[in-house]
Formats: sequence, C-alpha cells, structure tokens
Amino acid sequence: MNEKTKSFLFKGWILLSTLIVLAIVFYIFGYILSNGIESINMEFLLDGPSGIPVGSQGGIFPAIVGSLLLMLISCVFASILAISTSIYLVFYCESERIKGLIHLITQCMSGVPSIILGLFGYTFLVLYLNLGRSVLAGGLTLGFMIYPFIQVRVEKTLLEVDKSIINSSYALGISRTYTLFKLILPICKSDIVSAITLAGGFAMGAASPIILTAAVTFAPIPSSLSSPVMALPFHLYILTGEGISLEKAYGTALVLILLLLIINIISTIINITRKEHK
Repeated sequence: MNEKTKSFLFKGWILLSTLIVLAIVFYIFGYILSNGIESINMEFLLDGPSGIPVGSQGGIFPAIVGSLLLMLISCVFASILAISTSIYLVFYCESERIKGLIHLITQCMSGVPSIILGLFGYTFLVLYLNLGRSVLAGGLTLGFMIYPFIQVRVEKTLLEVDKSIINSSYALGISRTYTLFKLILPICKSDIVSAITLAGGFAMGAASPIILTAAVTFAPIPSSLSSPVMALPFHLYILTGEGISLEKAYGTALVLILLLLIINIISTIINITRKEHK
C-alpha cells in the first residue's frame, strides 16, 4: 500500500468519524427538541412547578435561576483559586517539587467522580462548616469540580505569553506585580474568560455534586446564599426518576441544552474575537 492510498484512507476515516459524531449529536438534540418543544411556553419558562406530585404542572423558572446562581458562585470561587494558583506556579514558584505536587493534586481532583465531590461537599460544607443545604454549599462544591478545568487552561495561557514582553518589562525596572496585573493578565483576559465560561457550562449541567448540598424538589427563588435551591439537572433527575412527567422532563432537558449551547456560543465568540485582535 503506497503513501497516497494510506493518506486517502486516513482522511476518509477522519471524515467518517466526524460525520458519525455529528450524526449522534444532532440525533440526540433533534430527539429532545421534538419531544420537548411542546412543553416550551411562557408559563413553563416563567412559573414555578406545581401540581401533585410537584412538577407535574407549572414551570421551571426557579430551577433556571437556581442553575444560573450555582454556576455564578462556582465560577467565582473556582476562578479565584485557579487564577491565583496559576500565577503562583508560573511567576513565583521556583521549586520544581512544589510545582509537581500542585500539578499532581490538580490531576487527582480532575479524576475524582462528581458524586464523591458531592459527598465531600455534604460532609465538609453542609455538616462540618454548618452551611446547610444551600446555594452557597452547592456552588462551592461545583467550584471544586471545575477548579482543575480552569487552572490547567489558565496556566497554559500564562505560559504562552511571549517571554520577550515580560523580560522587556523587567528590564525597564517595572515590578513583577505591575507587569502581571497591567500587562500579562490583560493579554490573557479573553482566554481566561473563555475557560471560565466553558467551566460554567460544565457546572450547570452537573447533578451529582448538588444532590446532597444544594438541590431540593421544590423551592422558591433563593432569598439568600443559605437558602436551598432548585436546579435544572436535579429537577430533570426527579421528573424522570420518580416518573412525574416525561413531557416536562423533555422540556426541562431542552431548556438545559439550550442554555449550555448559549454558553458555548459565548465562549466561541470570545475566542474568535481574541484571534481577530491578535
């Protein structure tokens, strides 16, 4: 078999694999869309759940707000930890052993099943710190889940900054702190925001970490960080697991997918804008 034939077969395999993946994705989205579109109306989007059992009637507005709040808290918490860790590793840490240890911890955290993180959040945040089942406890638990995702990407972004820019700044007598906050972070801003946005979508779609830490079957829009909260993934789990309403479950799944799609589109736009300004 000559090289031309091998190249043709390889390209064909890549194309076939891509088409299969796209077909699966479009089939899943089309299936959920066709089954859930009938449930989508203003009442479903703007009202709370009602009926007996709860969720068989009404809407999912508290769950939408709850999911957005959980995503916001998790992104703020995780991004502070991740950006701080990345800055320390890239610009301040001189010990290879400490760097290796932090990288090992991050890798281990990324491999922990989400249900285990949920148990950790329940034991440490809900019980030990006495936060109770609340939007704060759930958001922090989700923050631990998405921390490795953000940290790895932020560190990679910081390492890709042109070293000549940094060295020129130091040569002019500019302090490391000023260089970092006024020069390096503005350069990396779009990549960092994109990573946080994608991580937020990951957090919004997770159910396991919030089952024991934040989510309840029914709750109004939380009035404080110590209030329990409804969330779309958990609401979907209840609707299907308890057999309450398959029609409402498809509608909830469709709304969740559309929200995640919007988040991914925002991240893509940020990346495109960054490339155009380079």
